[in-house]
Amino acid sequence: MPYTMIPSFLLYCYINGITPGPANLCSLSAALRYGRKPALRQWRGLFTGFFLVSMAAVLITYLLGTVLNQYVGILSWIGAAYIMWLAWHTLRSAGAEADDEVAQPSFKTGLLVQLTNVKIIVFCLTALSSFVLPYTHSFWTLLVVGLFLPFTGPIANLVWLFAGASLQKLFANYRRTIDIVMASLLALCAVSLVWH
Repeated sequence: MPYTMIPSFLLYCYINGITPGPANLCSLSAALRYGRKPALRQWRGLFTGFFLVSMAAVLITYLLGTVLNQYVGILSWIGAAYIMWLAWHTLRSAGAEADDEVAQPSFKTGLLVQLTNVKIIVFCLTALSSFVLPYTHSFWTLLVVGLFLPFTGPIANLVWLFAGASLQKLFANYRRTIDIVMASLLALCAVSLVWH
């Protein structure tokens, strides 16, 4: 990647990392509902899942290159369906107390969210195929960029997590409303994936 592309690449990473998506909204929701410590357990799973997706994207991009672009649309529809399921699950648990049947955040839930998060799958594949492949097919360059990517989205997840932890007491009385808003935002994410 030429040095002149680095600002565009970093802006792409920032915008994709900080905008609402399944992992950011799950981080915010977990922190609002359960507090910082359980949300951080989930975040470790989010980070690990992002790392695994990023490494898989490096291998896939290296092996398949630009052929991937034709499948991004299919991935978007699959991801939109999954995000709608997350929205439904969030809406269904709206207003439920922390000790109800709603599962507590854990490493496993964070890992599963990221491994099925089409937003980051498309993000990683696009970052590698748009910012690296046009300039080099070097596995090592792809790997370096792939190792950087997990420090973009998961850091943004922490911003959402700590915002939720700081606002936890303020919104304790508005749990149902918050869950409805979270579900609506997830549904908006799903629609934006498939409606260009």
